Amino acid sequence: MSERAIVLEAENLTMRFGGLTAVDRFCARIQEGRIVGLIGPNGAGKTTCFNMITGFYKPTEGKVLFQGRNVTGLPAHRICKEGIARTFQNIRLFSNETVLQNVMIGAHLRQKSPWWAIPLCLPSAAREEEAVREKAMNLLRAVDLHKAAYENANSLPYGAQRRLEIARALATDPSFLLLDEPAAGMNPHESRDLMDFIRHIREEFNLTILLIEHD
Repeated sequence: MSERAIVLEAENLTMRFGGLTAVDRFCARIQEGRIVGLIGPNGAGKTTCFNMITGFYKPTEGKVLFQGRNVTGLPAHRICKEGIARTFQNIRLFSNETVLQNVMIGAHLRQKSPWWAIPLCLPSAAREEEAVREKAMNLLRAVDLHKAAYENANSLPYGAQRRLEIARALATDPSFLLLDEPAAGMNPHESRDLMDFIRHIREEFNLTILLIEHD
């Protein structure tokens, strides 16, 4: 069997905040189709590594290569368009929007119509918006949240909010998905179910996954 291609490579990533070195020369080579865990105690710099990879921080030193392209220091929306999506340690949903609207927001990253075309009811924009809605509903079915599509996101149980955040990330059409402590706050049974779910979406959406965990 041939060796899998390297999807993401971190080379000596370093992040300093003033005189504090939060991450010192972090290196990783992640193969296509793998689920890889980044494990360490609180304060070890795991989320900072995620922030450097996904464009929330510009590394002080080092570089990030994604599918052979240097994406170091690109803004977060550009990184996402390259095919890298993420969730957060503390769930970040649009809590006053519906479950469906949260996923549609993620799908709008790939929208071709300008923002002002929808209020003007241009036919091309209306067709694209309907396609986004259909895509979002299909993703909600994939994560078993379609029955709650028109409920407010903040009304969902904790575990369902985690799945919704993952669905929103999937709506950006990533090939590489970073999950920041996805099982945080879950009991052992919920954590096992979540890992089964992560394996499922890895296969269904042809993903490579990097996740932060303590277990």
